[in-house]
Amino acid sequence: MKKTALYIKGLKVRYGAIEALKGIDMEVMEGDVVAILGANGAGKTTTLRTISGLIEPAEGSILFYNKEIGKLEPNKIAQMGIAQSPEGRQVFRDLTVEENLKVGAFTLKDKKKVAESFERVYRYFPVLKERKNQIASTLSGGEQQMLAIARALMSHPKILLLDEPSLGLAPLIIRDIMNIVREIKNEGTTVIIVEQNAAQTLKVADYAYVLELGTISTHGPAEILKNDPKLIEAYLGSH
Repeated sequence: MKKTALYIKGLKVRYGAIEALKGIDMEVMEGDVVAILGANGAGKTTTLRTISGLIEPAEGSILFYNKEIGKLEPNKIAQMGIAQSPEGRQVFRDLTVEENLKVGAFTLKDKKKVAESFERVYRYFPVLKERKNQIASTLSGGEQQMLAIARALMSHPKILLLDEPSLGLAPLIIRDIMNIVREIKNEGTTVIIVEQNAAQTLKVADYAYVLELGTISTHGPAEILKNDPKLIEAYLGSH
């Protein structure tokens, strides 16, 4: 039996008078890739930022392996095993690739573990190994996205949060990144991926939630949602 890695119940988030999340429920099973889909402004990024502690919930609970994390500081949540690759890459532009990755390993105290992390991310992203001494700002958009994901993986997270990893990238690079998401899952890491690119994401996801204006409009196994006529019309276009 799979364990529940993350359980969200009645989650509400407010920005002043605006309710960005209106009481959502989600369950993420250990070892799954769970997609959160929806248009701009649906509440996808807000959901991830609340899970990682960057936004405090107004109501509701977030349980990570049965421990309430809804009110914890972001660094505590990171130490427990949740890492986020933020929207828009946000790499440290003036640091080298290797220095960026070292920042990602800040929760690891064991040098051997850090060495293992480097080995692992260079296996996923060989191009980063080739460019390890290169300044991050000189990388292409796709390489910067790979670096952002690799940096989040350096801490050996139990759950990896990916925010719009395909944004602004060429289709071939998107395919590469989705293949790497599949590999990460196959090695046992749970992944929550926020995306507008529903067609590509549903190919790698086990389960998906569709957010519309702060509420979940539909959810189910990715295999089933891929063939949902309403969803195809709204998000998948003619892919």
